[in-house]
Amino acid sequence: MELVEILGYMAALVVGLVLGLVGGGGSILTVPVMVYLLGYNPILATAYSLFVVGVSALVGAFRNMQKGLVDFRTAIVFAVPAFIAVYATRKYIIPAIPDTLTTIGEFVVTKDIAIMIFFAVIMLLASFSMIRSKKGDPDENEQVQYNYPLIIIEGLAVGVLTGLVGAGGGFLIIPALVLLAKLPMKKAVATSLLIIAIKSLIGFIGDVENLDIDWGFLLSFTAVSVIGIFLGIWIGGFIDGKKLKKAFGWFVLGMAFYIIFMEISA
Repeated sequence: MELVEILGYMAALVVGLVLGLVGGGGSILTVPVMVYLLGYNPILATAYSLFVVGVSALVGAFRNMQKGLVDFRTAIVFAVPAFIAVYATRKYIIPAIPDTLTTIGEFVVTKDIAIMIFFAVIMLLASFSMIRSKKGDPDENEQVQYNYPLIIIEGLAVGVLTGLVGAGGGFLIIPALVLLAKLPMKKAVATSLLIIAIKSLIGFIGDVENLDIDWGFLLSFTAVSVIGIFLGIWIGGFIDGKKLKKAFGWFVLGMAFYIIFMEISA
């Protein structure tokens, strides 16, 4: 096994760790690893990201179900519009985007560059969301409330985002569950994993029909990520989640600027 492959599988372990610890952020690592470390093009990288994050999140969701932390009603209300949007985006919108979008002077903006730049912008937004201080979460005993129209709209928006950049959208889902459904943070993180799993895997189905998938690599990479999510859930019991999320936010911010630099200088 070459050094690049070893580093790739180490990164897969970190992807799982992040998902298990903060309930999102796995795709923020998966896509850059696939593109810059393992050399996959962004379209295939985002597809692989959907599968890796989807399976890893599903494993984490099952663990949280056993603890009674998943709010199934909220998950269904959010996930249905989300998976419809992500499937439609991967199946119809991504293939319809032209390979060359525009030219700025001598700089040609290709489909791949545009996807990675957009992904970096999403990372910037995610990092700000994780870094900034927030007010207290809803009380554990507070009754869950459902703002159905806003939850559905948020689900559709996150679904399109997931379809475009292969991001699970945990950094958008968790605040939505806290603010719109009044879920306490622990339940929001647990429920977000189930939502991420459903919409990511259904989005990946839209790719299976359009792309040639290297199942051997994808399954082995995913298996390592699953080990990581078990470790992440276990380690999460010993670490202050708010401090961890803020630290990860700073890391994501740095990665976003790195991606922008790489794409512009390529």
